Amino acid sequence: MGEAGSTEFRLPDLGEGLADAEIVRWMVAPGDSVTLNQIICEVETAKALVELPSPVVGVVAKLRVSEGETVTVGTAIITFEGADVPAMVEMPPETPDASIDARTEAPDDEGRSSMLVGYGPGDGDSRTGARKRRHAQRQRAVPVEQPAVSATVAAKPPVRRLAKERGLELSNLTGTGANGVITRADVEAASAPTATSSTPSRDGHDETRVPISGLRKRTAAAMVSSAFTAPHVTEFVTVDVTPTVELVEKLRAHPAFSGRKVTPLLIVSKALLFALERHPELGSRWDEAAQEIVTRREVNLGIAVATPRGLMVPNVKDAAGLTLVELAEALSGLTERARDGKTELSEFSGGTITITNIGGFGIDTGTPIINPGEAGILCVGAIRRQPWEYRDEIALRSVLTLSLSFDHRLVDGFEGSGFLADVARVLADPTELIALG
Repeated sequence: MGEAGSTEFRLPDLGEGLADAEIVRWMVAPGDSVTLNQIICEVETAKALVELPSPVVGVVAKLRVSEGETVTVGTAIITFEGADVPAMVEMPPETPDASIDARTEAPDDEGRSSMLVGYGPGDGDSRTGARKRRHAQRQRAVPVEQPAVSATVAAKPPVRRLAKERGLELSNLTGTGANGVITRADVEAASAPTATSSTPSRDGHDETRVPISGLRKRTAAAMVSSAFTAPHVTEFVTVDVTPTVELVEKLRAHPAFSGRKVTPLLIVSKALLFALERHPELGSRWDEAAQEIVTRREVNLGIAVATPRGLMVPNVKDAAGLTLVELAEALSGLTERARDGKTELSEFSGGTITITNIGGFGIDTGTPIINPGEAGILCVGAIRRQPWEYRDEIALRSVLTLSLSFDHRLVDGFEGSGFLADVARVLADPTELIALG
């Protein structure tokens, strides 16, 4: 409960089984007037950076949680005074105090259902009778001025996080990006040692400690659980992918792919989807409670993406139903949103199988850990030009090593080997992809 005449806003249930979140940045301060839907803070869950909108019209009385603090769902994070609560979470008129959870269930005679408060209608008012009168009375009793919101600094979430980690105030930096946007380079330049400091100061400590939270903490826990729960088997194959490299170059020049990013990962993804049709075991999951193997019909293709916040694995929904052009667009959008911290929470759920691409780092191969809840993960190494037997002669060819880790409870060696061989076969001769679209 809040103080007399005040309204508390509690951290909402953000879905996907997330029990807590870190308050990354407050967008408002005590004394600020806020409007419905105005963003009041950014929170970081184990999966994404999320902006929380104000569920009320009112004045900020108190910020109850500090930036950098991790709180559980249902914890009061901010207090408003003189708050006008939208009809969908309307306070009982006889109760002076109230708490608002952003997922309050408030169905009414007009069929509204539970929703994230603040993302509802902004202009229309479908309230009738006594509800309209109560709303009008509160509007007269609480004069609402335009919110006195301090100017925000233009910077993407990963850049803001980097600045926070290095103890820098964004308002003190000058952005060199488009329209004055502060970039990663600006933060790194501001945190670099100055020329006047001859040697780094030492206080007797030769180590740096960074507490883990949010995404990195959850990733660590998930990987440990997967490694020691699912019996991993990893197999390797090295293949001449010169035809795939040539196909990528042709697609880049094709009008249908104009404006779309085309890389070998696109062909690898399509090859994986082809192999998955022949070996559906790689798209199954283990139901521990029921002791059953569950095979999904829809294929949600996970792509491991290295971001400033750590490793993320969003997935392309119903990837098997996409054409090659649609898949190229989906992969590009997915990776860009992940790196910019704009991935939707829904993009992290329901993954079927994952691809991790370490080739961009110049690494040839690895033994990847399976993403929890999935049966396999395909690791793509670097494509290298090297001598290779070709048509009974030695020629300089583009060669790639693939590795597949799979859960031996779900996939036996025969199916795992067959799946990996099918992926390699398509990359060695991708003409079959023409028929697949």
